[in-house]
Amino acid sequence: MNTDLALTEPAARLERDRLELAARIERLTGRDGTHATALPALTLYRAQVPGVQLCAVYEPGLVLVAQGAKELQLGGETYRYDQANCLITSIDLPVSSQVVAASAERPYLCAMLRFDARRIGELLAGSRPAPAGGAGGRGIGAGPVDAPMMDAMLRLVRLLDSPADLPALAPLIECELLYRLLAGEQGPRLRHVATSGSRGQRVSHAIGWLKNHYREPLRIDALAEAVNMSASSLHHHFRALTAMSPLQYQKQLRLQEARRLLMARHCDVASAAHRVGYESPSQFSREYSRLFGAPPLRDVEQLRRAGAVPDAVPLAG
Repeated sequence: MNTDLALTEPAARLERDRLELAARIERLTGRDGTHATALPALTLYRAQVPGVQLCAVYEPGLVLVAQGAKELQLGGETYRYDQANCLITSIDLPVSSQVVAASAERPYLCAMLRFDARRIGELLAGSRPAPAGGAGGRGIGAGPVDAPMMDAMLRLVRLLDSPADLPALAPLIECELLYRLLAGEQGPRLRHVATSGSRGQRVSHAIGWLKNHYREPLRIDALAEAVNMSASSLHHHFRALTAMSPLQYQKQLRLQEARRLLMARHCDVASAAHRVGYESPSQFSREYSRLFGAPPLRDVEQLRRAGAVPDAVPLAG
């Protein structure tokens, strides 16, 4: 047996699959932006130029890059994901990100798979013992892509060309990807928020409330009671997972949604402020400028001139 060949075959297989995945994403998108697919949990993204820094709420999921590179910022920390490293998020996080490696000849291409919390719970209930790795830490992380992970994502994207097979086969591949993540070094990150009764899961429930009620005044004591935590415990574990307090998190949700409304020309500045829960337009403008670096109208105009294209599902509600 050729030992050198055996050692290099996994890497060669990974590269072959990456190239095929890139070609399929390019064919299925064809233009910059986020593209929904026949599989609701799977979206594809393309960008052919390095972009401006954009803010969005990233849902729990896996981002696997087939070509190019991107950087994401959360709480002063930077996460780079590229052809060698995928991004994993275990909770909904308001973040800023930008494509840092892309060109017309080699656009940034990625596949994003949104996680199904129910499937994670089922896998945890019947899985082998958790790997060593300590606490889950932040609700986001980057880790190396291996050949089995790339193979599974490629098979999932291939199914888009066989719509009749999607209902039966896609759930199996999704479970395979989740299983590999849970059994690998990212396992503790997912288990921390998916294990029934854990503090991480309670924080996840608090985040769910904030997403559904971001327009409403926030009472920390009431939110803590709703998720069966003390106010101090909620604040501590919330910050550990998200790098921000619940109030800062709510503010990010409000301002990001207002920016989306303005970008889509759905309303003027005062109306956007009111629609996301601000009573004072002047306070809204101050906080908007502090987060995005410019007053609302100037910021939106700069984004339009730069041809900014969002890469995550906008906040609903």
